[in-house]
Amino acid sequence: MSTIAAPAPALEAAAKAAGLTILSIENGTDYNGATTTRATVALAADPSKTQTLELSSDFDASNPEFVKQFTAFFTEAGKRLRNPHPDQYITLHGLPLVFGNFAWPFHFSTSGADTFVVHGTVTLNDGGEIASGAQPLHAKVAAALTQTFSETLVSREQPFAEGFIYNAVRKTFDQGQLELVKSGNRQPVPVTTRYYSPWKKTFSFNDTKEQQRHDYLQAKVFWLSHVLGGGAPVWIADPRDAQYLNTTVEELKLQAAALAKEGLVLLEGDGEWATATDTLRNQDDKYRAELAEALNFLKPTFNEDMRAGNANM
Repeated sequence: MSTIAAPAPALEAAAKAAGLTILSIENGTDYNGATTTRATVALAADPSKTQTLELSSDFDASNPEFVKQFTAFFTEAGKRLRNPHPDQYITLHGLPLVFGNFAWPFHFSTSGADTFVVHGTVTLNDGGEIASGAQPLHAKVAAALTQTFSETLVSREQPFAEGFIYNAVRKTFDQGQLELVKSGNRQPVPVTTRYYSPWKKTFSFNDTKEQQRHDYLQAKVFWLSHVLGGGAPVWIADPRDAQYLNTTVEELKLQAAALAKEGLVLLEGDGEWATATDTLRNQDDKYRAELAEALNFLKPTFNEDMRAGNANM
């Protein structure tokens, strides 16, 4: 392991407490060419399950102000990495998405806007024809924090921002403001104060009702466990999902228990992990239809004439 990274002792301590191990710590490079600290974190019980953590070189991971968030980040990562595919998420409309290539840390906008930006790619993965294409449907995104909003955050570093950035991307899909394409330019994801209450110090993305949370978890287990996970259990008590759905982890567990009573899922590990039953697995037609509907919702049909060159401009 390299000794070049100053945050190493603090990272190692936080990772170990969460049942993780750090495979490597090395210097990386950010968007502007500045040096970063890049760590590869793995499950101690299964080193093949890894996550990359990249921090600004001058970030002090040992600062007591950051301990609580670092502990939460590694604790969640320790569970999320036990998922069949830790980088996969579901939207409220039923889009199974893979989040990848997010270039942490944030960089200041080069377009003249007063924002901090992080780039990434979100790819549709349905486990079938869509996923098997040479150029899968995806969206290159540029998530942008206003400077004013940024000043309300404890830190813009990955452990503090990754969760709400992913949820902002999902929310932007929910609004039909991102398009999944085979090639294309980066699409903006504005992350503004409308997602955050400075008084409560909490994020809020979707004001969901009980039935929506019920349906969300059902779809999550169908896609991430049955279709994409080979039947392995998925974590249904993920705090990122709770934030995205504007609810609590406890409420998600209650909804999972309701799904179990309906014979749709089997629960494990204190009700935090779920697999699909035959009843849920047999609903493939339903979820394929919902996926097609969600994809149709994302199509910018309002400008099809412009694409065909039929508009006066």
